[in-house]
Amino acid sequence: MAYQICAPGRTLAADLQHRIDNKTKPQGALGRLEPLALQLGLIQQTLSPELRQPHIMVFAGDHGAARAGISAFPQDVTWQMVENFLAGGAAINVFSRQLGIGLTVIDCGVNHDFGQRPGLVNAKLGPGTANYLEEPAMRAEQCDAALARGRELAHALAANGCNVVGFGEMGIGNTASASLLTHCLIGEGSNGGGADLVTVTGRGTGLDDAGLVRKRELLGQALARGGRPTDPRAALAEYGGFEIAVMAGAMLGAAEKRMTLLIDGFIVTSALLVAHAIAPEILDYCVFAHRSKEPGHTAQLKHFGVDPLMELDLRLGEGTGAALAFPLVQAAANFLNEMASFDSAKVSEKGN
Repeated sequence: MAYQICAPGRTLAADLQHRIDNKTKPQGALGRLEPLALQLGLIQQTLSPELRQPHIMVFAGDHGAARAGISAFPQDVTWQMVENFLAGGAAINVFSRQLGIGLTVIDCGVNHDFGQRPGLVNAKLGPGTANYLEEPAMRAEQCDAALARGRELAHALAANGCNVVGFGEMGIGNTASASLLTHCLIGEGSNGGGADLVTVTGRGTGLDDAGLVRKRELLGQALARGGRPTDPRAALAEYGGFEIAVMAGAMLGAAEKRMTLLIDGFIVTSALLVAHAIAPEILDYCVFAHRSKEPGHTAQLKHFGVDPLMELDLRLGEGTGAALAFPLVQAAANFLNEMASFDSAKVSEKGN
């Protein structure tokens, strides 16, 4: 599948920068909001960007390897947390309500039958992935179907008027999958940092020291079986989760529609590693919300050469960091559109 993603044109860059610089403030005084405003203008190819119908998609799926003890929580927590999302009781529900952001939960492959429920999209590719300690997590055709389904979901959001979308996830065991994908797609020694498996494997949902040692041993066994594929689709099929695969497809679809992508933490950024390896132009559409406490996230951010907007020691997932970053993105658009210029306010500029 080929994705039609074009890097935003730079024709408006000088005019946008002039508009930013001519606001009633010293140049650069709004810090990181200033390049963010420039990015929004370039994504939308306008001097007056607008954020319309913001939405967060939470992708859920189970992992066959979770039953081997790579997480501190049992696999049933995946479906139980989906129920919590649907009941409005999770952190992402609280933040989405507070900020007026739409929220959809996507069942990409949870080992549970939810039936038809308001706010839940059935994109199930199976009752969870296979155990990558013994065999590839998914077949190539499942991987392709997941990417295609995610693309469809993003296109549907765009058709409904959304132009800014945040990404979240839920899946017991998915930090392990994210660690393997990060190791495969960044490798060791890349961009001055690298992503050796030990460095990018953290405590996930709260493993103790013994649990972390076991998790790293199990992921080492997975690599010994499946190797380190560097092709994004091959790595995704070998070690990914259905929720990560559908999310990667949704990211690609959103960038095709010139949406602004709010990137959450470690697991979401592992999906972006896949999407970026397929279509590098996607990076221009991404706003990195925060730096996760998971150690692998720092390696991912270094690989992309980016600094996130916030550092709040978050490690929950669900898209919570993306939601919390949205007011900053809105502030960047608002100051560009509503703040007076030196000329309009009749304020003297800095002297020569």
